[in-house]
Order: sequence, then structure tokens, then C-alpha cells
Amino acid sequence: MKNVVKPTILSGMVLVSMLASCNKDEVFNTQIPETNQQPTTAQVEGNVFEPALVAATNERIAQLKVPAGFTVAKFADQLGKPRMLAVSETGNVYVTSREAGTVTLLRDTNNDGQLDQKQVVATIKDVHGITIFSGKMYLVAIHEVYSATINADGTLGTPQQIMSGLPDAGQHPNRTIAFGPDGFMYITVGSTCNACADTNPENATILRANPDGSGRRIYAKGLRNTIGFGWHPETKELYGLDHGIDWLGDEQQKEELNLIKDGAFYGWPYIYGDGNYNPHPRPMGDTTYAQILAKTTLPSLQYDAHAAPLGMVFYTGSGATGGFPAEYQNDAFATMRGSWNRSQPSGYKVVRIHFEAGKPTRIDDMVTGFVVDNNQAQFGRPVGIAPMPDGSFLFSEDNNGVIYRVSYKK
Repeated sequence: MKNVVKPTILSGMVLVSMLASCNKDEVFNTQIPETNQQPTTAQVEGNVFEPALVAATNERIAQLKVPAGFTVAKFADQLGKPRMLAVSETGNVYVTSREAGTVTLLRDTNNDGQLDQKQVVATIKDVHGITIFSGKMYLVAIHEVYSATINADGTLGTPQQIMSGLPDAGQHPNRTIAFGPDGFMYITVGSTCNACADTNPENATILRANPDGSGRRIYAKGLRNTIGFGWHPETKELYGLDHGIDWLGDEQQKEELNLIKDGAFYGWPYIYGDGNYNPHPRPMGDTTYAQILAKTTLPSLQYDAHAAPLGMVFYTGSGATGGFPAEYQNDAFATMRGSWNRSQPSGYKVVRIHFEAGKPTRIDDMVTGFVVDNNQAQFGRPVGIAPMPDGSFLFSEDNNGVIYRVSYKK
């Protein structure tokens, strides 16, 4: 039996409560026909729970959990709402704030693992994604991409717009950017909605362009909101973490790790998970779910529903002071910002994605403990993540304005 949906009327508004998998007790009745010549029906239970925000005190930070031999400590704080990170070869740390519209340079000048200098080096409305390529800084806001020279002291020259006209954001304004092994620029563009037939074909995609911003085209589509992505260091294959659809219940839609290929389609908004039908919206015209499923690339791995993956980075660190054990080489780390659309919190952590022979095999916890007080409160929602030259990595969280450093003692 397939999965379904039933609109529920609440205070004059239509609250679309959707869910998945018939073996879950949230689903009471399901029917999703291939065509609209038969009715689509469902009854599901949708939940909202957001843990209370509490301060990131030293006592709470001390109880964060990491694997044996690792240490997690505060690198910087009082940063407002820090989002995505980039680190230069010299160890200069750059962090964006979409809310403030700033790029801030952070320095650890005495190499003690903590910030001792910070300076705003660019102001761009809605700036979010950030990367360094071929000695230049690249930044993406909602509609534009900018490049800037990196000065010898780590400050930036005046950002120059190299691309405009990216789609309107709607529900997902957090664009990200990176350069692939092929030297092309890749930009993520989320959907405008939870589940709908977006009218702009560039929504719910990853775009590819030349480094100067020219030649923009759709690289992959059917990706609801892929923010964290990167290339496996050995296979050079592109992987990305996509956000699942909301209002499908506590256990659906699970977050997806996708192997992203040129020209591929990943199912949104009609197909999710291992080939489940999303009851709303229905395929248009005479198209059937089965026809869409036949052209959908299914995920390589799935993760807890509503955990909200944000950043992702492959690990190749070899620093003398912070480098991780050999078994971590070519694995990926990802931030899970945390749920709101389920009865018990998921996410609020950093995870490790294991790769064997170049393929993902499982996802394990790396940094946990941000959810406290018997799951009723949290003091950090991880967002950006970036490796440091010494082999450690940093990750940001945008609720208490802290950046953390994860290192390993050899």
C-alpha cells in the first residue's frame, strides 16, 4: 500500500498533514492511485516540537560527547547567527551571517585553538554560501553570486557581482556554493515550498557555471533543498544531503544522501525515500507516479527524518596537531541542525558518514549532547563546517552564536 495525505481544516486555514509508510502508526488510511481517475486519501499525524533555547555555558559545552581521543571546544562565540564557513590555507576563518548580511574574518593568531581577532570584511545582503577557489573568495546570496580578491592580510577586496537572476527563495533561501574537481562552480538552489510544482525550473536544483559566472545551467534537479554537498576525494563523485518533505509524520520523509550526477532527477516533489509516492501534489496531466519513479535516482543512504542537514565536508586532514586517525580519511562530516516537525527531536548534532571503497555505508554520531533537560531544551543547532590546516575541523551553530573546534590528540 502506498502513502497518502488528507487536508485538515484548522481555524480557516488548510493544514496539509502528510505522511509516509503504511507500517507507521501515524497512518490510518492510505490510497494513492497512479492517476487522478481515483481519489487520493490519507489520514496522518503531524507534530511540532521545538526544544527551548538555553545558554551555551561552559558546563553544558563540557558535557558534549565525541569519540574517544577527540576533543570539542569553543573556538569563538558572540557571533550572532553564524552560518557557513570557509578556511584559507593559512588558517584564516571566514563565516557568513545571512541575517546580518556580513562576512567576518576570524583569526587564531597564537594557535591555541581559540579566536583572538575578528573583523567584518564584506557586507552583502542575504549572503550565505561561501567558498575559496584559486585564491579568490566566492559568495552567494539569494539572487546573486559575488567574487572578491583575498588580500595578503586576509581582508577582502570589494565584492564583484558575477551572476544575477537566481530564482526567488520562498521557503529555502540558503544558497551554497563550491567548486568541483572539474573547475566548475556549483550552486544549490532550494525549492520555494515544502512540496509543490515550482514554476521556475532552476528551483530545487544544483546549478553549474564557469568560474566567471557564465554558462549557467541545471546540473541536477528534483532536490528539495540540498545545502551540504562535496566531492569524494578519491572517486571525485559528488554527494549531497537533501532535506526531506515536512508534514509526512515523525518518521518520514527521511533525510537523503544522494550521489548527484549530471542530468539526474531525484524525485521531489512526487517521489521520496526508496520510491514512496508523495500524495500531494499529484503528477500533472496524464503522467503517473510510476513514470516519474522510473526516472528518479533513489538515495544512497537515508537518515533520521527532519534532522535538517546543513553543512557537509569530506575529511582529508593530516595536520601534526589535530589530524584524525587514518580510518577517518575520505569519510565525510555533516551538521544536522535539528528538527521542529516531529514529536521528539532529531538532529542537533554532527555526524560522520562512513565511506568504504568510495561508497557511503552508514552514518554515525560524531558530536552530540546539544539537546539537554530530558530532550526539552537545546543549546546549539549546527550549521556550517570546514576543515582547518592542522587537521581539526570547525562547525558553527546559529542559536547561541558559537563556533566549535573538533580535534584529536595523537
